[in-house]
Amino acid sequence: MSVRIVRLGTPREKGEGLRIGTVRRPPRGVPKTEFASKDWYDVWYPNLSPSQDLVKAALTAANEKEWSAFVRKFRAQMAEADASRTLDLLAALSHSADFSVGCYCENEARCHRSVLRELLKEREARIG
Repeated sequence: MSVRIVRLGTPREKGEGLRIGTVRRPPRGVPKTEFASKDWYDVWYPNLSPSQDLVKAALTAANEKEWSAFVRKFRAQMAEADASRTLDLLAALSHSADFSVGCYCENEARCHRSVLRELLKEREARIG
């Protein structure tokens, strides 16, 4: 059992389980009825995505200093009560269920899902 960190819209891996979209907006041009069948996500959960202002900051981060500022601010958002409890829940579930969380970004190293990976590890989640 584990949680996987994935790029939404990519083919699912065997045993990946439920795919949770931690993105601010649904995929453009895709009917809601096709989100799961086209490997986007099964459940949309924007609560674990950066705020709109932080999405812009991440997308425009041109250097390590700007990226680090994004990470620091996103971690602060994820430390708020609702997000923190959600991360605790996902970490606990990773010991008894297979599921995945993801975003659209091509490069995980410059995506909030890299921060989610670290936050889940800090909570002793099983990462697959």
